[in-house]
Amino acid sequence: MSIQRNDWSLQRKGIIDQERHKERVKDAIRKNLGSIVSNEAIILSDGKRTVKVPIRSLDEYKFRFDHHKRKHVGQGDGKTKVGDVIARENQPGQGPGKGNGPAGQEGGAEYYEAEVNIDEIAALIFEDLHLPFLEEKAKQAVPDKTTRFNEIRRTGVMANLAKRRMILENIRRNARESRRARFGAVKKEDLRFRTWEEDQRFESNAAVIAMMDVSGSMGEFKKYIARSFYFWMVRFLRTKYDNVEIVFISHHTEAREVTEEQFFTQGESGGTVVSSAYQLALNLIKERFNPPDWNIYPFHFSDGDNYYSDNEEAMRLADELITTCNLFGYGEIGEEGTSSYRRSSGALLSIFKDRLKRKDRFVGVRIDDKEDVYPALRQFFGKKEEM
Repeated sequence: MSIQRNDWSLQRKGIIDQERHKERVKDAIRKNLGSIVSNEAIILSDGKRTVKVPIRSLDEYKFRFDHHKRKHVGQGDGKTKVGDVIARENQPGQGPGKGNGPAGQEGGAEYYEAEVNIDEIAALIFEDLHLPFLEEKAKQAVPDKTTRFNEIRRTGVMANLAKRRMILENIRRNARESRRARFGAVKKEDLRFRTWEEDQRFESNAAVIAMMDVSGSMGEFKKYIARSFYFWMVRFLRTKYDNVEIVFISHHTEAREVTEEQFFTQGESGGTVVSSAYQLALNLIKERFNPPDWNIYPFHFSDGDNYYSDNEEAMRLADELITTCNLFGYGEIGEEGTSSYRRSSGALLSIFKDRLKRKDRFVGVRIDDKEDVYPALRQFFGKKEEM
């Protein structure tokens, strides 16, 4: 007599490997979010491209024959405990910078590039982000209708036929009539149909005012950093919120409201008067976004240089914005590669941090490198304790 047993786990090996691969890709994306967020191919694209992420190759566990006949390690004397390191082999492929010996002759770890859709990356970037201090503004909330199937009836259209419920009713009827529970000979009385109702979900209104310095001092690097931040901010808002209005303001010595396309493509020129942007933002709030009905979030990116005599007025208007709005965010962009904060009389971030009357709803960040864009997003839209 022989006993046979099928190992069905082998049938799932492909699925298990696929899931493991997906997890490795996600881990690689999370570790590289800083560089991915500021990836030029994404920022300058139409937002529909894929991104290549380096993934370390995965080897299957198996016994390997030692062709080089090296001295084996891992032999203990019987007195070791769990977790003790018995010995280590020299790691191949390590040069003077990583190991203690000379340059290695063997290859290092293998990497390959996985193509990932931007939507998948966006989902990982946005998973912990939200509009901070969001309040219920019920007066102007716009209903968002959703359909929910919540009832079964005997009549309805065939497109809404509840098949499982129909089968169950048919089996019950056959059991009653013939004393045999089976499915067959479907009659009209067995049919069941799903019905629905529309739920209305109210979302609070929110207005985000995006302000960007386009003066002559905003060179290519600074302009790129500002656009990188706003690219992801706009995508985040439109992904997570149905009822957010975004206004774009560009300024040098004068400020004006522009379209989204102009905002992301306009060149730089002229001097800098920051108060012009803040005054225009306050005017728009008065005209369109009544604070009792709207959650308001102004954000401003600049290099910190401002016409000296305008600093007092800029600070006064910033205080007014903080009093009026849920949160005021200011990002200051330094020169590429700058490691320390530049302390000078023209640095707005320093002035704001030292002299603003209300700091509980103010967030200021400094960006000196492309990889600082993602931390800036988290500082502006990460979780905050209610003040």
